[in-house]
Amino acid sequence: MPRLLLLIVCLFPAAAAAQNADRPFVHPGMLHTAADLDRVRARIEAGEEPWLSGWRALVDSPLAQLDYRPRPLERVVRGGQGQNFVLLARDVHAAYQLALRWRLSGDDAYADKAAEVINAWTGELREITGNSDRFLAAGIYGYQFANAAELLRGYPGWSGEDLRRCQRVILEVFYPMNHDFLVNHNDAAITNYWANWDLCNMAAVMSIGVLCDRRDLYDEALNYFHRGHGNGAMDKAVYFRHPGNLGQWQEAGRDQGHTTLGISLMGPLCETAWNQGDDLYSYDNHRLLAGAEYVARYNLGEEVPYQFYAWGIGQRGDYREQPEISAAGRGALRPGFELVLNHYTNRLGVAAPYSERYAARLRPERGGGGHASTYDQVGFGTLTATREPEVDQPRPSGLTARRHAGQVVLSWWGAAGANEHRVLRASSEGGPYEELARYNPFTSTHTDANPPAGECWYAVAAVAGGKVRSRSQPVRFVSAPRLVSPGSADSGWLQPADGAKLSPAGVLTLDGERGHAALPPGVVSGLSDFTFAVWVRLDEARPWSRVFDFGDDRGRYLFLTPRSDQGGARFAVASNYRYNEQRIDSAAPLPVGRWTHVAVTLSGRTGTLYVDGQPVGQNEGVDYPPHQLGRTPENWIGRSRFPSDPPLAGQVQGLQVYDGALTDGQVAKLAERPPQAP
Repeated sequence: MPRLLLLIVCLFPAAAAAQNADRPFVHPGMLHTAADLDRVRARIEAGEEPWLSGWRALVDSPLAQLDYRPRPLERVVRGGQGQNFVLLARDVHAAYQLALRWRLSGDDAYADKAAEVINAWTGELREITGNSDRFLAAGIYGYQFANAAELLRGYPGWSGEDLRRCQRVILEVFYPMNHDFLVNHNDAAITNYWANWDLCNMAAVMSIGVLCDRRDLYDEALNYFHRGHGNGAMDKAVYFRHPGNLGQWQEAGRDQGHTTLGISLMGPLCETAWNQGDDLYSYDNHRLLAGAEYVARYNLGEEVPYQFYAWGIGQRGDYREQPEISAAGRGALRPGFELVLNHYTNRLGVAAPYSERYAARLRPERGGGGHASTYDQVGFGTLTATREPEVDQPRPSGLTARRHAGQVVLSWWGAAGANEHRVLRASSEGGPYEELARYNPFTSTHTDANPPAGECWYAVAAVAGGKVRSRSQPVRFVSAPRLVSPGSADSGWLQPADGAKLSPAGVLTLDGERGHAALPPGVVSGLSDFTFAVWVRLDEARPWSRVFDFGDDRGRYLFLTPRSDQGGARFAVASNYRYNEQRIDSAAPLPVGRWTHVAVTLSGRTGTLYVDGQPVGQNEGVDYPPHQLGRTPENWIGRSRFPSDPPLAGQVQGLQVYDGALTDGQVAKLAERPPQAP
């Protein structure tokens, strides 16, 4: 698939599903394609490193031997009494390793042995059970089983009937559990289960879809990656994006064994999609790589920033919090980083310095064997994932310029192979550019504490051997807050719905029953410091009605209500359902029966709520500007995201959204002229 189409697929998953509907699957097309296997085989035959060391690790594995004997079960138990799941785990890994050894050596004896292992299980297995851990077994071993079978697919000694029986067993035993978990989460609160529970089941659903040529299953996993409600969706697995593209993993406050597992599970999901023509790796400016760099950096012994994490457990979603990163298991070394590293660094030319150092400590990666946790990933990434650089002249990419309390925080992805990056600034896009700072490859952020007045442009240059080799695309920045909302009523920005009426003067009349207005998806997703300002005339101050509400049905929102349960007006923002909600409260509700000007600003971490031009509430610890919420699809005036909240009754005019925080004086000036009657 052309890379432009891959980008479209990444940005518009619904359109991608339609595009995919009639596209046949690539086989083999999960962790490995035929081209991958040919490339690795040629490297082994040439005696090249590190492929040769990776091959020897496979050849030496006790699970990849011709005297291996499977031990199939009818009923596999993981969790609770009578656990026996390690037998399944061990045999699935043996099947994968034997099939891989056949693919790379051409010796049919290993294919015959892999077929023996798979057939033994498909002839016996009927149930996976246990406590909640049964879903881990269905997910982890489901995606691995499918990968082993995909490698064996096409071998003449493994008949069409053998393949069909394997597909049937995987569809009847594994998939129903994978699907049930992603839909129902074992009847627990949506935040109860950690990211890895979703991830292993997502990987299983996608892999089973490929093995069984089931586009509906494949798309189920693809859609969950983009829009899933649980912690395995990509924007939830990487919970918070810190400057320098350090993506805090959802389990960072739990322990490091599970954060490293997250990378090992998300990688196969993205690689399978890539091999089927869908680019999940590039999602949200390489969000997976941001998570990998964060996890690798901390487990290499260096410090990382940490954002307070709160969530709900059990069926009721009882509140829990993790105020700091966990040192439990710090220094964990787990296979899986080679796959992620080689995609970004060698396929794309994007530097991943911490992932590179982390992966180097495990070379050559080995596969499962021994303790049960070693069966959580298939391993052998040094052998199968290592590739030569495919970009002739890598350059820095993904440059962002975020406002933060009068400063500009720059973040970028470095160029693979560069030994230095230089931050540049100019007064025009074409330059000339002045140098602001120099950084080694392990630093990808710079704060410009004194940006010039007016317009400027930033770029990052890559240096190798003392010479500038390439430069990023420049990014424009304007120091003064900029109005990003249209100024006219007929701009089409507001779309009245369900009985709401918009006058030529731009007054939106809301009936208090169902009427509201919708704004375009993602309309505020690029904002860091911001200002929201609007005129409101309430017929009544209904508790929890909304002046505006931007968000989705996945726990992300920012809203303004005229009256909260505390009695005053409230601005609130959250990225993880209600658990990490941050608020700005006023002492009184918004007035009724007259035009009132309301504004909210965020400057750095300081959020301020204004009524009629005067500050009435402030919070100096607001950590979730709109860009942390992502591209919100449901942005409403007069309507809440929560069905139990009442609609707004009254009139609204002149919603203004600024990229940047206005001063007290500027907000007061906006409040000088109330609207005329519609």
